[in-house]
Amino acid sequence: MSNSLALVTGATSGIGLAFAERLAADGHDLIVVGRAEERLDAFAAAHPDVAVRVLAADLSTPAGIDAVADAIADAPLDLLVNNAGVAHYMPLAELPAAKAREVVNVKVLAPTLLTRAALGGMLRRGRGTVVTIAGMLAFSGPAGPEVMPRRAVYAGSLAHLVTMTQALAAELAGTGVTAHVVCPGVVATNFHAVQGMDLGAVPRMSAEDLVTGALAGIALGETVIAPGVEERRLLDEVFAAELAAFAGQRPALAARYRA
Repeated sequence: MSNSLALVTGATSGIGLAFAERLAADGHDLIVVGRAEERLDAFAAAHPDVAVRVLAADLSTPAGIDAVADAIADAPLDLLVNNAGVAHYMPLAELPAAKAREVVNVKVLAPTLLTRAALGGMLRRGRGTVVTIAGMLAFSGPAGPEVMPRRAVYAGSLAHLVTMTQALAAELAGTGVTAHVVCPGVVATNFHAVQGMDLGAVPRMSAEDLVTGALAGIALGETVIAPGVEERRLLDEVFAAELAAFAGQRPALAARYRA
């Protein structure tokens, strides 16, 4: 994939920076997206062996999303990494409307519209890869009230990314374009620190290992990539159960709902 062009959102720190570093080392030209332009400029200056375009944009805003989507539409993009994130962990009733909007914009609207913008060119060229970073919290919906902190909107946004990517992968079958979603557990970045959460004593995967796992999962052809899950069958059983429930629906009212 050397000499190809990749775009990474949230590229100023954590997982996004680790992706950008790995892709630059592998010879990709890059478009790096983030809010902090000075950090993006520093990354570009540190990687003179590849072409790096800096795009400062706030993906929590419609204007920021549109700016990046326009850049994608005009670029011969081979790889899109939807990584930008925001950490607002709190129960829905306590979540300010502005923060709820920010989560949905960054983790639902931005990946949806940026992927849409990338697909046109990828499909015309018959090649391309879309990678979206979600998280294992996507599978945490059935957890009881003993599991804290509560984060309905955040967990729901990650579940959206998993289902959207699975459905998109089916839409893209046979086109040469692939879609993948990466579901890490707790990663050693500053993501939780901004929420005032000290996870220093919690075992965490490094961002670099996460990127290694993501790239390996793409090579293996996995649509849902869970770098920290040793037994792949656990995920396969979840997806099989979902399809069984989907196929088990009938037009008649189920017996348990009949008075």
